[in-house]
Amino acid sequence: MACEVWRGKLDAYLDGELAAAEARELAVHLRGCAECATDALERVQMKRAVAVAGKRYEPSAEFRARIAARVAAKPRRAVWNWKLVFVPVLAVLIAAVALNFYFGRERAQQRVYGELADLHVAALASATPVDVISTDRHTVKPWFQGKIPFTFNLPELQGTEFTLVGGRMTYLAQTPGAHLIYQYRKHEISVFIFQDRGEESGNLGSGKARAQSFNLESWTRDGLRYFVVGDVSTDQIQSLSKLLRDAA
Repeated sequence: MACEVWRGKLDAYLDGELAAAEARELAVHLRGCAECATDALERVQMKRAVAVAGKRYEPSAEFRARIAARVAAKPRRAVWNWKLVFVPVLAVLIAAVALNFYFGRERAQQRVYGELADLHVAALASATPVDVISTDRHTVKPWFQGKIPFTFNLPELQGTEFTLVGGRMTYLAQTPGAHLIYQYRKHEISVFIFQDRGEESGNLGSGKARAQSFNLESWTRDGLRYFVVGDVSTDQIQSLSKLLRDAA
């Protein structure tokens, strides 16, 4: 009966529409129920497939800017009153491009954060959330050598409430990266590490954010982009993030 109740709330959970307390309860249920976890994983995979298909024909910001520039450069027949017509139109176009850039950046940011939240849920719902299982950072870090085109450092956790569970390969926008899973009491936290991709990564910004039902923090350092995602409080996210920064 409990499974039927929770399954009716899976879509809301994956879309970040459940209350925080209820989302935590469902996360605990998924860790203990293989059938519901499998259902959640299938829904996450469907969401990602739909998202990828939806981006296939999405016009880029550069394309919109070129169209706006062509419209703005189009000659006017009524030369005598070109200021009365051209200046307001140009102002509207500039405002439209600026708004499109701003909201396009916001959409891109939320899309990436949403995909990371899906990867977090998918890993925890999987029967094998990690490919290398170890609490020893000196075992987990070397496992990634030759699998990803960069290296990274992991923090010493002795004296903290965090435990390293293991790691696995992952992909974001077809870019390979490292997915590490840490445990804080009964909660799992995902740490994603990718190569920083210049302007594309810069559009994501840095700092704290929310993705679905999870807290998230992101930053760049030494050519790498870090993401920390979990259903713990922002204090715990920041604490683990500080450990990772110090190790880097």
